[in-house]
Amino acid sequence: MSINLGDPNDWISQAEAARLRGVSRQAIAILVKKGRLSVMKIGGRLLVLRKDVEKFEPEPAGRPPK
Repeated sequence: MSINLGDPNDWISQAEAARLRGVSRQAIAILVKKGRLSVMKIGGRLLVLRKDVEKFEPEPAGRPPK
């Protein structure tokens, strides 16, 4: 069975994602841990999908209204 992972240029390191968004690498790692970004593991490195990083919208701060 073949899985289409897209173009290799579609996947970027967490450090590259952080530079792209202007945030820390730790902020990207938190989003990965929460499942907010698509990831692929290659050789022990987690890569994130560039389009997910580019279109990412943060959740509003604070508690949700009742």
